[in-house]
Amino acid sequence: MALNPAQSRPGLLMVNLGSPDSPTASDTRRYLAQFLHDYRVIDTSRWIWCPVLHGIILRTRPKKSAEAYESIWHEPAEFPGDEAPLIRITRAQAAGVQARLGDGVEVEIAMRYGNPSIGSAIDRLREKGCTRIAVLPLYPQFAGATTASVYDGVAMALEERMDVPELRFLRHYYDDPRYIEALAQSIETHLEPLDWTPDVIMTSYHGLPQSYVDKGDPYQSECLETTELLRQHMGKTEEELYATFQSRFGPKAWLQPYTDKTLEAIPAQGVKKVAVMMPGFSADCLETLEEIAIEAKESFEEHGGTHFTTIPCLNADELHLDLLADLAKERLLNGWL
Repeated sequence: MALNPAQSRPGLLMVNLGSPDSPTASDTRRYLAQFLHDYRVIDTSRWIWCPVLHGIILRTRPKKSAEAYESIWHEPAEFPGDEAPLIRITRAQAAGVQARLGDGVEVEIAMRYGNPSIGSAIDRLREKGCTRIAVLPLYPQFAGATTASVYDGVAMALEERMDVPELRFLRHYYDDPRYIEALAQSIETHLEPLDWTPDVIMTSYHGLPQSYVDKGDPYQSECLETTELLRQHMGKTEEELYATFQSRFGPKAWLQPYTDKTLEAIPAQGVKKVAVMMPGFSADCLETLEEIAIEAKESFEEHGGTHFTTIPCLNADELHLDLLADLAKERLLNGWL
């Protein structure tokens, strides 16, 4: 017998990007295949893209990517377990949000690609009697390739079901003052014990093809607004705190300035001490722990930099958990509790 919505508890589904099931080439290939088949991620014609993806990329990239995952699989140490860092941290975030929301809400996590899948998480919520589900994508800034893709993933998970839950969906939270405060406090907390002061603080966001923004994606403007709000909050100048974009892929022009090229160039300009934070990532992952903390640091030092530090993502910091719980209560669960 179907549950009366008034008699059921609402569910909160916290969704992040995802990771392979293990740092092996086979699991990484399976994960990349799902990720890179998403038209919101790669909008090239399938007639052009699929032969490239299956004939070249999925034959060559999984081994290298698996090695990168292996190098950071058990980091950060404060989140123990044998899953990828992103998943372990998301579980910790969900536990913190569940504690703040109490027994009136059922909280589950899902990954847009890989496991635990969106469909399986919805099943778990339905098994717990949730006929109303609020979806919280863990992306502060909206992008078609991230937040909108979560929307697609939820729709695909429900498309063959006869009984669909009532849904609510969070779009962004890049300009919430509590998010900006959490970022500022994380910077101060990380820099305070260092015996040196950075010449600049670089906010590095995941890149996006320039063509996506040209078509109307608001991601770039929301990233730049995040950095501007953070700059104002901390009383920094544009020379002391600025934005760059990392993780570009393929031959297209991506959002600039590029993080790696900037880090290679600034030592020659007298900027020898750098702190990098990644405000677009709600949890540390391959792009923060390996691409920035390892690869970018090595490149910066090879080009003359002397001091480099990576500021961890907000992860399960208390202010971050407070923010996520408040967002859920105010913008998703209002009237359901």
